[in-house]
Amino acid sequence: MKYFVQAFRAWNSTTLVFRIFIGLVVGAILGILVPKWTGIAILGQVFVSALKAIAPVLVAVLVTSSIAKAGSGLGTRFRTVMACYLISTFVATLCAVAGSFLFPVDLQFADTAGATAPSALADVFNNLLTNMVTNPLISVSSANYIGILCWAILLGLALKRHGRVNTINVVSDFAESVSRIVKWVIQTAPFGIMGLVFATVSEGGLEVFTVYGKLVLLLVACMLVNAFVFNPLIAYLMVKKNPYPLLFRCLKESGLNAFFTRSSAANIPINLNLCHKLGLDEEFYSVSIPLGATINMDGAAVTITVMTLAVAHTLGIEVTFTTALFLGIIATLGACGASGVAGGSLLLIPMACSFLGIGNDVAMQAVAVGFIISVVQDSVETALNSSGDVFFTATAEYYDQKRLEKKKASGE
Repeated sequence: MKYFVQAFRAWNSTTLVFRIFIGLVVGAILGILVPKWTGIAILGQVFVSALKAIAPVLVAVLVTSSIAKAGSGLGTRFRTVMACYLISTFVATLCAVAGSFLFPVDLQFADTAGATAPSALADVFNNLLTNMVTNPLISVSSANYIGILCWAILLGLALKRHGRVNTINVVSDFAESVSRIVKWVIQTAPFGIMGLVFATVSEGGLEVFTVYGKLVLLLVACMLVNAFVFNPLIAYLMVKKNPYPLLFRCLKESGLNAFFTRSSAANIPINLNLCHKLGLDEEFYSVSIPLGATINMDGAAVTITVMTLAVAHTLGIEVTFTTALFLGIIATLGACGASGVAGGSLLLIPMACSFLGIGNDVAMQAVAVGFIISVVQDSVETALNSSGDVFFTATAEYYDQKRLEKKKASGE
């Protein structure tokens, strides 16, 4: 028992990132050596399920508490981070358009099972508006983050204007307690990552490289260019400071976990914890992070654009640059409505295809191809989306600090 306690303390004394790395390596080795030990994969399922279960509650109470306690200086930061989210998503579509024009790919269509998807942009907006006014309890239980944000903001504003101090303190204490539970769940990440990696390796996910290698490379390349070139460029233009130390930390502590969970929603607690470690304002990031998980979808925009243009190229449909530009705008708006769960962007491909006059039956075959390569595509996409939430949240706060310092220096 003594040695077990010592080993446990030694394990906890190391950094979480190092423990996750160990879990990653062990999971890959076990996936190769003993792929039939499927019980190991349960660890990953339990970890993701726990994050998904607690994340909606956490977002609801944190956003409500933050709005209720918010000071007067949050408005400019919210406008800034919203602009960052939307600009980076649109730039991602432009990157995807350029990549698809330079390196066009053909798809090998496969049979598809029955599935439903938005056939027009109006359907996406209709879903968004419907989700906004869904019963708040149902929104929390079904992880409808649009509804959670809407009701939490309204409740927070009501408490801010009419709530008593004691009531606001109770909400704040409840938010702190839920945050503590999330930190306990995050400590199990190494075992969860081990299970997720084991499941991926044991199922032979690397086969996608031999079947749809060119498509995978194009998707991943566009996402990486966006992550390492354009997002840092946006941040540099705003704060005039080297953005790469922040970027690498976001990728290491947020992107790595998101790569394996493949869910922006499940990664919300991870991002909130990282923002806390970066010393950001909790009143700000407790709203901007769940907001980013809903509308900051650079990777989704890349997937929708590349897959749609690949379908057009396969069918011999000529797409002009102007048409592709409008497609990029549609992909940007559609990506903002993509679900924050694994594969959430794929079912928006038919919506973009309809803009080019491509029928739903053909578009759904592209969706099937997307699911075949999703073990790589969706993992990289989620890593880009989720790490970008923290990256732009921090950028918006640093930009606001710089603006206030400049204003103070000028004596205004």
